[in-house]
Amino acid sequence: MITMKTSDFKFDLPQELIAQDPLEDRSASRLMVLDKNTGAIEHRHFYNIIEYLNPGDCLVLNNTKVIPARLYGNRVLAKNAAAHEPTGVEQKQDAPYEPADSEWKLGAAIEVLLLKRRTGDVWETLVRPGKKARPGTRIIFGDGILVGEVIDVVEEGNRLIRFSYEGIFEEILDQLGQMPLPPYITHELKDKNRYQTVYAKYDGSAAAPTAGLHFTPELLEQVRAKGVRIAEVTLHVGLGTFRPVKVEDVTQHHMHSEFYRIEEEAARIIRETKAGGGRVICVGTTSCRTIESAAQRFDGDIQACSGWTDIFIYPGYEFRLLDALITNFHLPESTLLMLVSALAGKENVLHAYQVAVEERYRFFSFGDAMYIHA
Repeated sequence: MITMKTSDFKFDLPQELIAQDPLEDRSASRLMVLDKNTGAIEHRHFYNIIEYLNPGDCLVLNNTKVIPARLYGNRVLAKNAAAHEPTGVEQKQDAPYEPADSEWKLGAAIEVLLLKRRTGDVWETLVRPGKKARPGTRIIFGDGILVGEVIDVVEEGNRLIRFSYEGIFEEILDQLGQMPLPPYITHELKDKNRYQTVYAKYDGSAAAPTAGLHFTPELLEQVRAKGVRIAEVTLHVGLGTFRPVKVEDVTQHHMHSEFYRIEEEAARIIRETKAGGGRVICVGTTSCRTIESAAQRFDGDIQACSGWTDIFIYPGYEFRLLDALITNFHLPESTLLMLVSALAGKENVLHAYQVAVEERYRFFSFGDAMYIHA
């Protein structure tokens, strides 16, 4: 049996092609159109996408909303560690924790990235530096507006943190948090809304479904006016999007699970599109993984549902609902590059990426787009 290697998905990408800022006009980015069967390539702009959509088609959008999930705080130290080491008995677990200046002092700076909510005020997080965040460690943010306590260490060294606060958590997060931009973006955004799609609705993502960043309200109106239906689904994007594949045998890679939801209206639109001979066109790999997760669950059909998915799509996968895909240009050796290769063929995709480099397309989250169709 031939093993599919991670290194098979490697390509050379000049650093200067990694887009650092979004374009002022979302829809003005470039668009590479790739025929998945022939490998033929066209060079357009994203606002031309309307020419490739037909009445009776369906666009699937991921309406997740990125939360300002990056928090900066300080470890709380007892002035007398022996006398004041937290025991779990000194205060109620669900009571707001307010360290008094006379009792506590602040220690090292700590960065906390919220990955996904487990239950209530308990979140799975990525903490840096992790060595400073053993169970029992308390972290103070924003002069005590928000306090977290590390309660457990889970897979890959992630921490479970229980947060204490007064008021509404989302409002506090909006006040204290920063957008969790990908590691290849080297500076903060001037306008954090540019890391949101114009149709973002439901808080929960640690990263944006970036293919959707190209759409404007006006362009979506043109889509509807052409007779293309829109189905909105939700998948809260986790940091697994940016995690490298660390194994050489692709089949041994394990995806992190992410929460998804499909409402009955969206499921009905997709079913009716397929039944009427229209195409299901996913905007982004997250929308693709959402509907394909449902298709696996319902034997090729789609119904209203919710749950957790760790679906991993790589060459050899047979798509059950998706017909075409709008996506950005992805990292070398990434699971996202493997997904688009499953749709269009590894050779076609790597050749298209070579052309994209030669033609100076902009790559990754704030970069240009690709439309893969038959």
